[in-house]
Amino acid sequence: MPAADFNMHEIHWLMDMFNTVDVGLVVLDRKYRVCIWNGFMENHSGLLPSAVKDKDLFDLFPSIDEKWFRTKTESVFVLKNRSFTIWEQKPYIFRFKNYRPITGKANHMYQNATFIPLTSTTGDVTHVCIIIYDVTDEAVNKIELEEANRMLEQISRTDGLTQLPNRSFWEESLQKEFKRVSRSQGHDSLLMLDIDHFKNINDSHGHAAGDEALRHIANIISNTLRESDMAGRYGGEEFAITLYDTDAEGAKVFAERLRAQVESSQVVVDEEVIKMTISVGIAQYDSTFEQHEQWVAAADKALYKSKQEGRNRISIANNGA
Repeated sequence: MPAADFNMHEIHWLMDMFNTVDVGLVVLDRKYRVCIWNGFMENHSGLLPSAVKDKDLFDLFPSIDEKWFRTKTESVFVLKNRSFTIWEQKPYIFRFKNYRPITGKANHMYQNATFIPLTSTTGDVTHVCIIIYDVTDEAVNKIELEEANRMLEQISRTDGLTQLPNRSFWEESLQKEFKRVSRSQGHDSLLMLDIDHFKNINDSHGHAAGDEALRHIANIISNTLRESDMAGRYGGEEFAITLYDTDAEGAKVFAERLRAQVESSQVVVDEEVIKMTISVGIAQYDSTFEQHEQWVAAADKALYKSKQEGRNRISIANNGA
């Protein structure tokens, strides 16, 4: 085969590969006009190479973040080095629809991209080639895995019955707050409360009614709590609440509001009306506490006092001034 014919075959093969390769290939000149547009780009944009050639990229695709894109490509033109971007940094450059059946959950194509400087015979960078990789499968799998991990973490931190934080997570949060308030010598308060005569509810109405009672109290707590505070199910019918930047008197106002709401409310299970009351113990943070367990013990002791004195009442630990 003559050399000239072989060279023509090479060019033909290159053009075939250029148009059938499963990545996007775009070449831009210094004024961001489109010079090359391969089959991948045509298929996903719906624009023929003849329709985009010599057109301004930003006029063709106004959804492109022009400021970011120019910054990215200018460094390639000036420094003559390749540059890269991944979907975690920017989900896509060209907003193409996702047609892949496996990843139908994504409404657009996630893309990685490589920016390559193209030099002239004089060594100047006159054009930049952008290679677009469809990484939608990889992106969706990673997003779904992260979401599953977040859900598992949430489940591991949540009491399944009341949807409040469970004891483990609440106590972990209390330990962190104990260290913070110890350094700042702030005024946090801890409340321990439980449902009075809860065993009678289970015995008289059944455990399903007891579960409903626990959910009812948890809802009242959640609706009364400030966003900054933290409540948790401590165990059985006992709940714990950390009130940040609140002294004992402020905590008593909160506890009274909670106690009154519980007393005035009711739960209806199988057409049976269940009335409840709660007993509350309060302990303000005290600098004599060396560990968070002492704080919990002080609030628990105040709770025991409320129950001893007749229930449906609030008691403040002696250390909480």
